Amino acid sequence: MRIRQATDEDWSVVWPFFHEIVAAGETFTYPLDLGKDDARWWWLLDPPNHTVVAVDDDGTVLGTAKMNNNHMGNGSHVAGASYMVDPRHAGQGVGRALCTYSLDWARASGFRAMQFNAVVETNVHAVTLYGSLGFEILGTLPEGFDHPAHGLVGLHIMHRRL
Repeated sequence: MRIRQATDEDWSVVWPFFHEIVAAGETFTYPLDLGKDDARWWWLLDPPNHTVVAVDDDGTVLGTAKMNNNHMGNGSHVAGASYMVDPRHAGQGVGRALCTYSLDWARASGFRAMQFNAVVETNVHAVTLYGSLGFEILGTLPEGFDHPAHGLVGLHIMHRRL
């Protein structure tokens, strides 16, 4: 697996699984009806922020990540990131590779920490992955997310020093 800078051409491949994940309403706080053009601007970030894709040896896009400053001004030393793995490639280490890449990017970019603002507590795979990479749950917003199957569940704020 290789991770490279995302291009505008990648969006046509990313969009179908991005849309599937967002429309399912289980893991992101994005509008469920987010359209392709608006989503593109939310995900494919301009420098100094960074969006990447993970690809296999054949160039198939397996997943994507976006990395950015989590806050502005005096809080701009804290990075944020979001990840999406094509469900057809789940369980193959794509999420771990993207998260590890984003930590390396943040460190190399001079960030002092990384924070995830809204990790849905029922997203056990993500919570477990982030914990294995040194993230801690700082707190949970009770009933902060309306999950389509589980109803109102918590949103974790997760943090890791770099």
